[in-house]
Amino acid sequence: MSVTSMQGRVAVVTGSSRGIGLAVTRSLVQRGCRVVVSARGSEDLAAVVDELGEDNVEPVVGRIGEPDVRAAILDAAVGRWGGVDFLVNNVGINPVFGPLVEIDLTAAAKILETNILAATHLTQLAACSGLVERRGAVVNVASIAGLVASPGIGMYGVSKSAVLGLTRQFADELSPHVRVNAVAPAAVRTRFAEAMFAGHRGDELAAQYPLARVGEPADVAGPVAFLLSDDAAWITGQTIVIDGGASLRAGN
Repeated sequence: MSVTSMQGRVAVVTGSSRGIGLAVTRSLVQRGCRVVVSARGSEDLAAVVDELGEDNVEPVVGRIGEPDVRAAILDAAVGRWGGVDFLVNNVGINPVFGPLVEIDLTAAAKILETNILAATHLTQLAACSGLVERRGAVVNVASIAGLVASPGIGMYGVSKSAVLGLTRQFADELSPHVRVNAVAPAAVRTRFAEAMFAGHRGDELAAQYPLARVGEPADVAGPVAFLLSDDAAWITGQTIVIDGGASLRAGN
């Protein structure tokens, strides 16, 4: 997928020290972006700076569920590079496994705070930090769990359904100046999903996909970069499903 150069543009990518967030950050830096990266671990972020260069990335340490951390992320973009052109709401958590009917409501609130309210707040902050004036773009990382029932991770799926609704709402409200889209990956080989790949589970899972493999972070990073770029200048409010063809066999 050919993507227009993003030289000199400024991006914010949350959860950017590993997995999909790191792959997105690498992709954007390769295309000329400067990126504010964020994660909970200072050592993990230091490794990102070492890899991509302090001229290209600005780290902010903290939990995305905390409003002060979210404000610090946008402040970093404005303070160092004058504003933000792109926002990638990537962070997602799922600290519990089991039926939705049994979920602890404190855990449910934490999932919603991190997966949906944080993305809402960050988009609000970005809109006040140059995103509108620069005619920027937002990509929300959702999940196929937001499109179908997801046994064992019901509240995570509910939160990702909300992310898709958030995408459509912000796409309408921020038009015509800002485009807002989403991606919905299936199983991607990350630390977040490592339990899915334990033992022979990875091979068994890959066999269920028409493309005969599970996703890698780079499989998501490319479509995210496309949606942010000017190549997608007439696309807003949409969701790209990135699932190796799994949805072709839904109901089989």
